Amino acid sequence: MSVPAHGREGAIVAPRPTLSVVDAVALIVGIVIGAGIFRAPSAVATHVSSPGVFLLLWGLGGLVSLVGALCYAELATTYPHAGGDYHYLGRAFGPGLAFLFGWARMTVIQTGSIASLAYVFGDYMASVVPLGPKASALYAALAVLGLTLINVWGIQPGKWVQNLLTAAKLGGLLAIAWAGFVLFGRAPDAPADAPPSAGSWGLALVFVLYTYGGWNEAAYISAELRDVRRSMVRALVGGVGLITAVYVFTNMAYLWGLGLTGIRASEVMAADLLRRGLGPPGAVLVSLLIAVAALGGVNGTVLTGARTNYALGRDFPAFALLGRWHARAETPVAALWVQGAIALFLVLFGAWTRRGFETMVTYTAPVFWFFFFLTGVALFVLRYREPDVPRPFRVPLYPVTPLVFCIVCLYMLYASLAYAGRGALAGSAVLLAGIPVWVLARRRDGAARGS
Repeated sequence: MSVPAHGREGAIVAPRPTLSVVDAVALIVGIVIGAGIFRAPSAVATHVSSPGVFLLLWGLGGLVSLVGALCYAELATTYPHAGGDYHYLGRAFGPGLAFLFGWARMTVIQTGSIASLAYVFGDYMASVVPLGPKASALYAALAVLGLTLINVWGIQPGKWVQNLLTAAKLGGLLAIAWAGFVLFGRAPDAPADAPPSAGSWGLALVFVLYTYGGWNEAAYISAELRDVRRSMVRALVGGVGLITAVYVFTNMAYLWGLGLTGIRASEVMAADLLRRGLGPPGAVLVSLLIAVAALGGVNGTVLTGARTNYALGRDFPAFALLGRWHARAETPVAALWVQGAIALFLVLFGAWTRRGFETMVTYTAPVFWFFFFLTGVALFVLRYREPDVPRPFRVPLYPVTPLVFCIVCLYMLYASLAYAGRGALAGSAVLLAGIPVWVLARRRDGAARGS
């Protein structure tokens, strides 16, 4: 699909490899560790029968994510491209499906994720510094606008903000876990004494994998990663491994400090854990930590999301505005602005529904898992159709590994449709609206070539 180009005076107007493995790991960790680890454990605990199963599912979530990361490592090292999944789907299934994916990333998946994470930031900041009934939406809008501006400024400011936010959230999470083990002692309602409850592993796994979501965003910086053929594998495996360790350790601390019954009864485990030992100031500290975690997720999603819009603009003249790469900033500036504008619109939509975070999660989930599944299928198609293309990394145990990944994606698609309700319909409707847009874009491009 699209190829690099040069400006009138020879200035490079395509992505250059300027990011290191550390930058990529920081990006993956920054995107994945958002609000989920502060909300999902309660939902997981409700659907399991024992502390052992509770911890096993968090480890299993890491294993499933690793399976997917290995599939993406083969695709990203074989076809390094700023479009990521957009590029793989285009090579495997043609420009029509690639366009629909680019459309979905621009209008549903990335912009919805940005808005949902911005709402988490807004909800917790509003609890620390209240600014009135619309405080959450106001904070969310400021987060989207401010981080879009930083990334428009350049890739270097964007990556340094990401690295700092990731370091802050990792330090905060480890501090909470350490405090849970060392300072506060075992809760009276200890894990061993928690009564079991009948539950569903499948539904619990839905919440676990939601918390692990986002590691695949590394594919969108494959064209900007130094020595991508070796660095991408290290970044994906290292990032998922680090996230798994942090999640398991944090949940062990929740179990130690609150017990399984306490986790089930709490929607803010980290705040309850610190409140046990520090009182109200502990809850404020946790609110600030969650705000930082959400802000890191917003920045990482802003940084990677605009790369797909850029690839779409490079391939379709009707969207040529999005395909401009700013030589000095080394970012797709127009694509960032368009993405920011749509995310701000979704923030307003969330404010109108009065359930900003929940609305955005249900809006994005089915579309996300649908294209995740198709990307897994693309690996099979490209292995068959392009057997002679050099593959610096081959997914181990082929075809079992990508087959497991596709089955998990199908199950998550089913689960998200079953539980998303009206939000799923809205996201699906916006996705389908991309079909007439695709037809019009094709006609316009054909007419331009004919003239």
